[in-house]
Amino acid sequence: MTTQSHEGTAASPHTPPPGTEGGAAGRTSRRRPNLGLDRFSGLYVWIAVIALFALWIPDTFMTQGNFRIIAGDQAITAMLAIGLIVPLAAGVFDLSIAGIMGFSVAMVSYQLSQGIGTPIAVVTTVLCGAVIGAVNGFVVVKLKVDSFIATLGMSSILLAGTYWVTDGKQITEGFTDGFLDLGSKPFLGLPLPFFYMIGVAAVMYVVLEKTPLGRYFYATGGNRQAARLAGLRVERIMFGALMTSATIAAFTGVVLAAKLGTAAPDIGPSYLLPAFSAVFLGSTQIRAGRVNVLGTLIAIYLLATGVKGLQLAGAPSFVNDLFNGLALIVAVALAARTARRT
Repeated sequence: MTTQSHEGTAASPHTPPPGTEGGAAGRTSRRRPNLGLDRFSGLYVWIAVIALFALWIPDTFMTQGNFRIIAGDQAITAMLAIGLIVPLAAGVFDLSIAGIMGFSVAMVSYQLSQGIGTPIAVVTTVLCGAVIGAVNGFVVVKLKVDSFIATLGMSSILLAGTYWVTDGKQITEGFTDGFLDLGSKPFLGLPLPFFYMIGVAAVMYVVLEKTPLGRYFYATGGNRQAARLAGLRVERIMFGALMTSATIAAFTGVVLAAKLGTAAPDIGPSYLLPAFSAVFLGSTQIRAGRVNVLGTLIAIYLLATGVKGLQLAGAPSFVNDLFNGLALIVAVALAARTARRT
């Protein structure tokens, strides 16, 4: 019997396995630093936008007043977008969120115009928003109506309800100084709505990113059937997500009424698309691939900074929409291009 010799064929400790010669070094040499573009592309674009307008119109753009206006004016859209994150994380749409906000503006304003005290008006309005969210949840979960259709129908109903409450006119009377202070009184040089937004964002960030409940939301939105097989009560999670978004929308409506000191019958719908745009753009940031609070805030203020800079530069009004669209495309393209490289 012959013994086959392995001499000369055994791998040396310093010899890479067959097919991997220089593999690690090759991968290292080919790997390019992406500087976090797959997660922070919007942040880089935001910095570039600030630098552009700082050089272009420094006298009007780089002022405390301008940054204060940007911070305060976007608080409403930001709160609405943060509320929208919750149902989207759970895999359901809430197209009624802007309608709930508009209806809440009308409802709290109507109560104040009838002499009802501020605390009661605020609490009943927020509770009414929660009830509307429960109705949305019932229609989606129990009646098995697609969330897109159910909340779209609710949005139309709420628009009709807003016209009914306001009688198709603006409500301008009954606002007490205490109520108006909730939306306009400055704190640390910034309007109070900015701090409400920070509070809502902080709570939702902790819930979604740091608690089991947040993981349940994302698991339900990622794969509803798998979440159900894992023991999650997905119907209850969807129901709770719609109630949460509606409650946040109602609170946002109260803040908007205090900020404006008036209630118009058509005030809600114009906020829907900006909120959705911010959430979807935000899903390419920080936690790329899923909706998240920090990414949404970056998206909100990126778009707001660009639009405000163009307004100060004297650009025509249609350029605002053009900038929003271009910023969305650029940020998403940067994130997608970097993701393909990694």
